[in-house]
Amino acid sequence: MPLPGWNPLAPVLQTVAAFSRHILIAPDAGPDDHRLRPLLALSLSPPSPAPPRPEVLNLKKDKDAKEAPLTKEEVGRATWMLLHTIAAQFPDEPTRQQKRDAKELMHIISRLYPCKECADHFKEVLKSNPVQAGSQAEFSQWLCYVHNVVNRSLGKPIFPCQRVTARWGKLDCPERSCDLEGNIDIMPNR
Repeated sequence: MPLPGWNPLAPVLQTVAAFSRHILIAPDAGPDDHRLRPLLALSLSPPSPAPPRPEVLNLKKDKDAKEAPLTKEEVGRATWMLLHTIAAQFPDEPTRQQKRDAKELMHIISRLYPCKECADHFKEVLKSNPVQAGSQAEFSQWLCYVHNVVNRSLGKPIFPCQRVTARWGKLDCPERSCDLEGNIDIMPNR
């Protein structure tokens, strides 16, 4: 006979919770990254309140106190997120202008990136791996490959490119409002 208060689902919940610790919200995060959290957390005890997000903590600081500058790693993660999101939204059949824009964007980043060492390395990566932007799938796969080239040089894990769509899929926008249009006029309402 089970003990009073014993939950017959406890072993199942513990197994699922242990498994979920291996499924991360940010699989590209390093082990000390604050975004490293289980995707699913199950517990038999009531949940503890979540710690405030770092942005919230910064708001409570003295207005005169300076915030810490971004690290190269933070800028890098944000840049890759932006690039993978752009690639995910890239059209399946891009116009010639959209193909040129994708190639030019990569070259602009290699010239204007705020870390000179990183920018110079990216220039070399682009020389060895010219931008492939013939379709959304081609651009996404090329970007994943190039991201892995950079990761390899930094001693970071390699991301399996067959999972690129699952990781950085198209945005869920109503009525295709996220689709790229390829307009040349960037200020149409002048």
